[in-house]
Amino acid sequence: MTVQTQKSTHLFLASIGKTMLRPGGREATEKIIADCNITKDTKILEVAPNMGTTAVQLAKTYGCQIIGVDIHAQLVEKAQQNIRDNQLEHLIQIQKGDAMHLPFIDHTFDVVLNEAMLTMLSDEQKKKALSEYYRVLKPGGKLATHDMLLKQKPDHLEIQSRMQKWREFLQVNARPCTKEGWIGLIEAQGFQDLSVHIGKMRLLSFRGLVYDEGWDGLMKMIDAARKTPETEARFFELISRFDENEDLYGYIALTAAKPEE
Repeated sequence: MTVQTQKSTHLFLASIGKTMLRPGGREATEKIIADCNITKDTKILEVAPNMGTTAVQLAKTYGCQIIGVDIHAQLVEKAQQNIRDNQLEHLIQIQKGDAMHLPFIDHTFDVVLNEAMLTMLSDEQKKKALSEYYRVLKPGGKLATHDMLLKQKPDHLEIQSRMQKWREFLQVNARPCTKEGWIGLIEAQGFQDLSVHIGKMRLLSFRGLVYDEGWDGLMKMIDAARKTPETEARFFELISRFDENEDLYGYIALTAAKPEE
């Protein structure tokens, strides 16, 4: 039985304490970051930083400058609070902004980082956002993205029906692409030297939960979920549904370069 809730899945998971809200989890994030050769002099733009978890990690690890933009004012406030809690205001600034109309001049950033956001856009919106990432990157700069992967071509009615049921259950209008689809979109904007890694959805797998949140974090999530029967049912049903759709969805972690002039 599906438990109805007004919260979309990522907001629900955040409400019970999940900090990593990416399809490939911390593992995929670490893969794309490693490809970017970040130093303290690297200037990073993170689009849709959520609660600022990755930005805080980057600032602590490399001491680099990070600017984040998110279209949701509520998430901007949460990220800013996270940054204050970690005393990193001198390295990280988060502001309200639209990925399709970035408020920065050309050739500003060494790295554009974008995770689990492009899949929420239509194909035309994906193209517009990617063209903006290309514009604000310096020549030779890197795009690092990590998103949902559609593992089967959506040609058959059965697959289309499953995708629709999945969107309705998650209460998120996700529109992931196949591996070929993601690569085609990114190459069409002029990016080169693609490095691609694909894997299983890690968001709610047992291994992914332990790796992302640690044992203590996972126990706190379970305790929070068990505060009401409805919340507990929602949490465990999510785990079951993600497992049932393992053949349909995974993650893709991809880096690409803007050519040198």
